[in-house]
Amino acid sequence: MSITTPTAPRLSDRINALSESQTIAMAKKAKDLAAQGHNVVNLSLGEPDFDTPTFIKDAAKLAMDQGYSHYSPISGYPDLRAAIAKKLREENNLPWQAENVVVSTGAKQSIANAVLCLINPGDEVVVLSPYWVSYLEIVKLAEGVPVMVPGTIETDFKPTAAQIEAAITPKTRMLMFSSPCNPTGSVFSKEEFDAIVALLEKHPNIFVIADEIYEYINYDGKHLSIGSYPSIADRVITVNGFSKGFAMTGWRLGYIGAAKWIADACDKMQGQFTSGTNSVAQRAGLAAISGSRADCQTMVAAFRKRRDLVLSLVADIPGIKANIPMGAFYLFPDVTAFFGKQYNGVTINNSTDLCMFILAEAMVSAVPGEAFGDDNCLRFSFAASEEELIDAFGRIKRVLALLQ
Repeated sequence: MSITTPTAPRLSDRINALSESQTIAMAKKAKDLAAQGHNVVNLSLGEPDFDTPTFIKDAAKLAMDQGYSHYSPISGYPDLRAAIAKKLREENNLPWQAENVVVSTGAKQSIANAVLCLINPGDEVVVLSPYWVSYLEIVKLAEGVPVMVPGTIETDFKPTAAQIEAAITPKTRMLMFSSPCNPTGSVFSKEEFDAIVALLEKHPNIFVIADEIYEYINYDGKHLSIGSYPSIADRVITVNGFSKGFAMTGWRLGYIGAAKWIADACDKMQGQFTSGTNSVAQRAGLAAISGSRADCQTMVAAFRKRRDLVLSLVADIPGIKANIPMGAFYLFPDVTAFFGKQYNGVTINNSTDLCMFILAEAMVSAVPGEAFGDDNCLRFSFAASEEELIDAFGRIKRVLALLQ
C-alpha cells in the first residue's frame, strides 16, 4: 500500500508564520559537517559542556527503583514545588508557596504557558532586545504583537526605562526579558531595575516575564530578581529551570513562580498540552534544588576563566568589538566592520553571511545576531574547552583576515 501526498498540502497559517530556531539550525549544520568528517568547533548551542552532577543522577536512579514511572501531577510533585518555592523565597526574595509554582518540560514551555495564558490577539508585548530567539515566536503563536526595544553594545545591550516607556501603548500587556541575558550576557543592576519598576508602577496592567534561567551563571555577584519588588510582585512571572545552573539540559525541567491565579491558568494550559513533566526528571530536580551548589560554583569558575580567555582572544582580532558579559556563557560581539567585504566572490552583507562564511572557511559554528534581534553581532558560546576555544578563535582570526 502506498501513501500519497496531497497535491496541495496545506499547513496552518500558524506554523507557516513560525520561524525555525536559528540556534538549533546552526548546531545542526555543524553536526552535519562533523558527520561528513570535517573538524568542526561548535560554538552555536547554549549548553554547558559539563555532565550532570553525580548526586543528581543518583537521585534519578533511585527514583526509578522506587517506582516513579507513573503520571505525575500536572504542576509537578508537591515536594518539588515546595522546594522550588523555598528556594524562591530564600534566594530570590519572592513571596511564593508551592501553590504558586508550576513545573514544566523546560523553561521554554514555562514561558509559552504564561504567554498563552495572558496574551490575547493584538496585545502588545515589549521585548527587550537582543532577546532569546523563541520569545518572538511564542508571542506570535499567541497572536500577540512583539514590540522590540533595542539596547546597543555601547549601553551593554540593556535598554533603558525611558526607552521602554516610549514603547508602551494602551495595547501593551507584557514586558519580556532575561537577566543574565541570552545572548549578550548582560545583567541588570539594582539601579536599572529601580527605574524599570518605577515605570511599571505607573502601568498596573502590564505583566512581566522575567527569564532567570542563567541565574547561577553570574559573574557580577548576587542575582537580583525583579519580582522581589513588592509593588509589582503579583505581576511578575519568574521563569527558571535546571538546564544551565545544574547542567541538566537533556532532563527538560523548568518552572515558574507567579501569582496563584496565573499559576492555576498555566496548570490548566499544561493539562491540555503535556500534563505533568517527566517523573524521574522531577525527582532528580528535587535533589538538585535541595542539595549543594558546589558543582554549580565549579562550573561558574570554569566559565569565568573561559570568558576571560575568549575576551583576550577576540581582542587580538581586528574589527571585532565586544562588551564584557557578566553572566551566561556567551559573547555577542559587534562584527559590522566586516560588512561589505569580500573573499573569493562572497560578499558579507549581514550577520548570517558572516556566520556562514566562518562556518565554511573556518569550520566554526556561531549564531547570527539577526536571530536575537541585532544583525550587527554574532553569538559565540564559550561552553567549550579552553583548547577548543583557542583553536576556534585562531581559525576565526585567520579567515576574517581574508576579507577585503
